[in-house]
Amino acid sequence: MATLFTKIIDGEIPGHFVWKDDSCVAFLVIDPLTDGHTVVVPREEIDHWLDAPPQLLSHLTQVAQTIGRAQHAAWDSARVGVLVEGFEVPHLHVHVWPANGVEDFDVHNVTKGQDQKVLAANAQRLRDALREQGNSEHVPD
Repeated sequence: MATLFTKIIDGEIPGHFVWKDDSCVAFLVIDPLTDGHTVVVPREEIDHWLDAPPQLLSHLTQVAQTIGRAQHAAWDSARVGVLVEGFEVPHLHVHVWPANGVEDFDVHNVTKGQDQKVLAANAQRLRDALREQGNSEHVPD
């Protein structure tokens, strides 16, 4: 059975995409730690990050870093957090979010069911920053 993330990737469930390439996609999460919180997800369903081929894991990390740089610029954050956990959705994903303090790393302190208009605005802000940094070929409209 397809994971929630595969359904988002396939368009069965809407998502606020900020990155698409042949290996992975990135979209905003609906329960963000901070504005701009994004997950980088391989198109291939892989349950655990330890099972990912090294070249794919390297690519996911590179994309996460690119998105992190754009988040840092767009939100003028002090840091950018990154996390790989995979308990809620059994599909490898890398969380990336702008952070201004240790409280922004508390995974129990999320905005539940973020307003879709806020998510859309944050996605556009991140897409604009990614384009400004020269990544237009991977940024969807």
